[in-house]
Amino acid sequence: MNLALAIAVYASISKELGLPLRFPGKPGAYDRLLEMTDAGLLARATVWAATEPRCANQAFNITNGDLFRWNEMWPFIADYFGLEVAPSLPLSLDTVMADKAPLWRAMGERQGLASHDWSEVSSWRFADFVFSWDYDMFGDGSKARRFGFHEHVETKAMFTRLFDDFRRRRIISGML
Repeated sequence: MNLALAIAVYASISKELGLPLRFPGKPGAYDRLLEMTDAGLLARATVWAATEPRCANQAFNITNGDLFRWNEMWPFIADYFGLEVAPSLPLSLDTVMADKAPLWRAMGERQGLASHDWSEVSSWRFADFVFSWDYDMFGDGSKARRFGFHEHVETKAMFTRLFDDFRRRRIISGML
């Protein structure tokens, strides 16, 4: 369930096909408020909750701490990949990407990418699920702050860091 990797692969495939980056979610999802959770932040919060005595038998929402809308984030992501943004087009990535494994293999060979099976880099059903949220989706992280966990991650910086890491590890191309 790695949304950042699904976005990176979707953008890479779009670039390979000469297509602009289209938000594939439900109508309305492009304009709703969302929060993300960085895996590193969640790991640090888990250690904190497990080692802070006041956290015993408590549940916490852990999110990055900022809200965004895809209509603001999507152009940022498209720019990272050197793509134009086109109007949203509701579609199932699980369906649209189902036949792209051969293209992915060919891209990997031509661009010298690390060998990853299509199933290792594609969580299309999860992406479809997240992109279908046509309602505001955020959790209240104030309880964790009241208990002493004050870390946060800026979501644009998170996406940039993750995309850069995918490039460094040659999962996606470093070419723009």
